[in-house]
Amino acid sequence: MVKVPEHARVFQALEAAGGAKPGAQLETVNLAAEVTDGLHIHVLAQDEKPARSQGQAAAGAAGAAPGGGAAVVGLNSSSVEELMSLPRVGKVLAERIVAWRQEHGPFTRTEDLDAVDGIGPKLLEQLLPLVSLG
Repeated sequence: MVKVPEHARVFQALEAAGGAKPGAQLETVNLAAEVTDGLHIHVLAQDEKPARSQGQAAAGAAGAAPGGGAAVVGLNSSSVEELMSLPRVGKVLAERIVAWRQEHGPFTRTEDLDAVDGIGPKLLEQLLPLVSLG
């Protein structure tokens, strides 16, 4: 665990932790996302694959992938800031996810994320292992 100033970004938390290891998959983390209290940041190692989402694995605690792998973001409970921790999800797209949820009700399948404007097949494929219905 590391302490960072209020409104710090993920890249600052990584620096405070001693920096990323060689081969770290930094593209799987939104380095510009604002860090919130209690946030778990997991940067995948070079040969590590993202854990399956809770919606696919049907196991594990909310916010954590089964087996203690990469943190999983709950589509139905996460804030804009938490959604921004997903790769390639900035503030505008995170706000669209929350707005879709408010307009249509909770997601019933993680795959329904493709209904959100701005999420195409490639991004959906990248996000599915990192999200749950939580």
